[in-house]
Amino acid sequence: MALRNILNKDDPMLHKKCRPVDNFDKKLSQLLDDMAQTNRHLDGAGLAAPQIGLLRRVAVVEWDNTYCELINPEVIEVKGTSRDIEGCLSCPNDWGYVVRPATVKFATYDREGNRREYFYRGHAARAVLHEIDHLDGIVFTDKADEMVDPKVVEERDKKRRKRMR
Repeated sequence: MALRNILNKDDPMLHKKCRPVDNFDKKLSQLLDDMAQTNRHLDGAGLAAPQIGLLRRVAVVEWDNTYCELINPEVIEVKGTSRDIEGCLSCPNDWGYVVRPATVKFATYDREGNRREYFYRGHAARAVLHEIDHLDGIVFTDKADEMVDPKVVEERDKKRRKRMR
């Protein structure tokens, strides 16, 4: 396994639509392993292939105890809405509020080429949808309705918790 370099949000590659994966081989497995290692090393919630310079429909998501490999993912159904703060490994100093569906049902392929379906809610759903956006050439800053300083948000949360006591 190897750590991969992350492209910056200004790199034109991050704004291009990715091509589907056709070969489910050792090279794909190695890519997925490298992406998972890189994501963990950087303490990310997910990583998409265009972020490491590959225009392929491949991503990994890891949130709490959820780990999922996305290969040619397809959103089947979304429900509800949720507005929350997002960041991105390609935008290390940017944070912003993004409205996304609260739940997502999606299909993807595993590394052996078997089609699977999953249903996620909350932050796991948000992470999957964030990575699928990357595969379509969309960076979260394109969707953010408000950019914020994380320190300001932390202070708001502290005040909110105090009022709840």
